[in-house]
Amino acid sequence: MTERKRQVAAIEASFQRFTTMERARQLAALCFTKTLGTPFLPFDLAEIALAETGGHRLSAAAISSKGALGVWQLMPSRAKSHGYSPQDMKNDEKCAEAAVRELYSKLEMAQGNLERAKKLYCGQGPQADFYLKKVKRIRQEMLVVLEKQTERLAMGETGILTR
Repeated sequence: MTERKRQVAAIEASFQRFTTMERARQLAALCFTKTLGTPFLPFDLAEIALAETGGHRLSAAAISSKGALGVWQLMPSRAKSHGYSPQDMKNDEKCAEAAVRELYSKLEMAQGNLERAKKLYCGQGPQADFYLKKVKRIRQEMLVVLEKQTERLAMGETGILTR
């Protein structure tokens, strides 16, 4: 649980590069709460959001050229298969829930391989290969932010590492 909580601050900082502080905080909290009780960590949901709509300011109104909707970019048919309407994808909370369900279904298809499940989240072929590379780069960027935050916490007021 401690690792999950530590990730939220790093996610929030990463999201702030693309949206307002308040929205970054709300979306980071969703990454935490919607992955509770699942095999996923908050970083898993956050990196998908950044890969999908980071370039669109993490907009709930984002629509891809192929018709994927919301921050986590679910196709209307996939949203429906998880019990959500296309309109629901404009609601960050419902979109996050649908994204977790979609990632879970991809995890089953990938026989428990989370990396492959993330690739399947995008689809198949060269576009999915590029997507997976993008997700890995985003993960590395969030890990750097997490490490910097951890170092700041480990520093005393004197600026000397207190390990």
